[in-house]
Amino acid sequence: MYIEQAYKGLHEGWRYVVGIIIIFFGWQIIGMLPLVATLIVKSVGQGNMPVDIPGMSALLGTNLFLFLMLLSFAFGLLATLLTAKLVHNQKIIDLTTSRIKVDWNRIGFAFFLWAIISIIMVGVDIAFSPEDYIFNFKLEPFLYLLVIGGILIPVQTSCEEYLMRGYLMQGIGILVKNRWLPLVITSLVFGLLHLGNPEVEKLGYGIMVYYIGTGFFLGIMTLMDEGLELALGFHAANNLTTALLVTADWTAFQTDSIYRDISQPQLGWDVFIPVLVIYPTVLYIFSKKYGWKNWKERLIGKLQVEKSIS
Repeated sequence: MYIEQAYKGLHEGWRYVVGIIIIFFGWQIIGMLPLVATLIVKSVGQGNMPVDIPGMSALLGTNLFLFLMLLSFAFGLLATLLTAKLVHNQKIIDLTTSRIKVDWNRIGFAFFLWAIISIIMVGVDIAFSPEDYIFNFKLEPFLYLLVIGGILIPVQTSCEEYLMRGYLMQGIGILVKNRWLPLVITSLVFGLLHLGNPEVEKLGYGIMVYYIGTGFFLGIMTLMDEGLELALGFHAANNLTTALLVTADWTAFQTDSIYRDISQPQLGWDVFIPVLVIYPTVLYIFSKKYGWKNWKERLIGKLQVEKSIS
């Protein structure tokens, strides 16, 4: 069982408190220093330093800003893995999966499945609403984006998965001795971490249904599949295709993508359809491919006792 893998390491409650502090410091303090330092240098002589994403992207250029923003997640991922290893004496494989080794085929299947679905959804939207998009492709900046995104976006999404569905889900799980509460808490926290995104300001708090719903979707697949592999593949595909295909002036990802969305931002059914229709369909596909059973036990059941974990 995935959550019970935490029993193989040191798992006293104070270790998780210390761990969260270390991860926050590595991710949000040390990890943000390169971005802040570059903004300060670039802002010299201008009188003020931008604090919003469009302003920072305009000052630094989209690719440099994207690189520095994603670089902080590399520090966050490193801090998470080092915390598991040094504070909890936990093997990285036990933070990743309940299998004896990482199943890269699962990661690849989830990645390509969601990448194909994402491309189809974007293509359909462009076909039906061509007036909402402009062709934005420029070869040289796009190639830079491809390299930066191809390397660092999987790092960014892995940081979020190892922290949310890995470290926190395992830690909360062994604290409360059940599965449903860590699923709920990590999904809510995952959604609330997006409150600072410019999409929330433009679309309102209704967009939180999508973010929190995505958190539940990723948490369910992690618990049902007893590992992070599917969540790692899905999340990387989601963010990478978004960065490469479409950007807008009001989104968190400012990139030299193939298309730019110039429509007036509004909260519509396109926000809720993934949560209500597409995500359940993807879970059904995964359940058939990987033979998921015992949904009730895996999602809301109690944990095995510590002494039964070897």
